[in-house]
Amino acid sequence: MTQPSATPHPGAPPAPAPPRLEELAPGVHAYIQPDGGWCLNNAGVLIGDDAVAVVDTAATERRARALRAAIAARTPLDVRTIVTTHHHGDHHFGNSVVAPYATVVSHEVTRAEMARRGLAMREVWPGTEWGDISLALPTLTFRERATLHVGGLTAELMHVGPAHTTSDIVVWLPEQRVLFAGDVLLPGCTPFVLMGSLSGTLEAITRLRALDPAVVVGGHGPVAGPEVLDATRDYLLWVRDTARAGLAAGLSPLQTARESDLGPYAGLRDPERLVANLHRAYVEESALPRDTEIRSAPVFGEMAQFNGGRPVACHA
Repeated sequence: MTQPSATPHPGAPPAPAPPRLEELAPGVHAYIQPDGGWCLNNAGVLIGDDAVAVVDTAATERRARALRAAIAARTPLDVRTIVTTHHHGDHHFGNSVVAPYATVVSHEVTRAEMARRGLAMREVWPGTEWGDISLALPTLTFRERATLHVGGLTAELMHVGPAHTTSDIVVWLPEQRVLFAGDVLLPGCTPFVLMGSLSGTLEAITRLRALDPAVVVGGHGPVAGPEVLDATRDYLLWVRDTARAGLAAGLSPLQTARESDLGPYAGLRDPERLVANLHRAYVEESALPRDTEIRSAPVFGEMAQFNGGRPVACHA
């Protein structure tokens, strides 16, 4: 990937701020990669008395090495466990770089999807400098719930999919009331349910609200509070209503997106995801099975059309 020049072109958007490790509670940290757009995901770092656990890693070798260095600057302890929240490569391509000997934990379907897709996400963004990455499949999987102990920290791993994907898990620290939500919640960014379920995400939000989190770390975007639950719900309800109107008018998802007024959602990162979300909403409103697979390549092409011909860009 071409690095930004020292003197940006006049009018060019400012370069994102560097990644940072934010302490949320003793031993509990969020690793934030601004500005949260495509491939710029967040991670969680749990530092216990005798080991470290990481929730998701990063998309490229360079970014995974930066995460590893940030952890090493806080503690000499080894990363013994990596929790992978879902199968998208920006959240796990860096597993073998961050901690090549760690136990990788995921939902059982996530492991199957990771094995099926491999490193194929690189083909979506061939211009990205992925570096030396290899697939590190989970060695420990579960179906509904598991409990992870990291020294004195206790984290509940919970399956809440289908939501962003078919098999999302979240990491909940009940004592600290900190929720690592993966891409089920994306503070400041447009939600993305193409490969999951709109109705499933709404159900997941109801479950997550019952936890009563005080701090929410989404898969992308800044650290947030519980307000992101309502914001995500409201956006998805608007998408559902928009899809119903588009279907009634005989419009395609792209046509419906182009005729829609984004209103309060215009400022969200990556608004082109509306097209993808409408594709999923059309499936669900047409009484097709909720897990109907939608080919992503044509939809990414439509998102580019929605963006005036600009392709969806990976910023990792």
